Amino acid sequence: MYKNKGEDGRNNISGNQIMIYRKQMDKPNSQRALAERMQLLGIDIDKNAVQRIESGQRFVTDIELKGFAELFGVSADRLLLSNQEEG
Repeated sequence: MYKNKGEDGRNNISGNQIMIYRKQMDKPNSQRALAERMQLLGIDIDKNAVQRIESGQRFVTDIELKGFAELFGVSADRLLLSNQEEG
């Protein structure tokens, strides 16, 4: 089955930004802590899913992207920026 991947071979373009914003969160800012905060928003995600999203191994659903954006206090568009676009 064909999978859509970016030029860098990643399954998402938001994982890098999610990792950056997670590391800027108040402590605890582990992948587990992020998953727990997402669960409080009603989004069923665990630490392993967060790790796979950040590493680009897993797709991010629109519902998850909206939850991450809400949690970080940024727009979903902000999470879709590549490192080159950040400037």
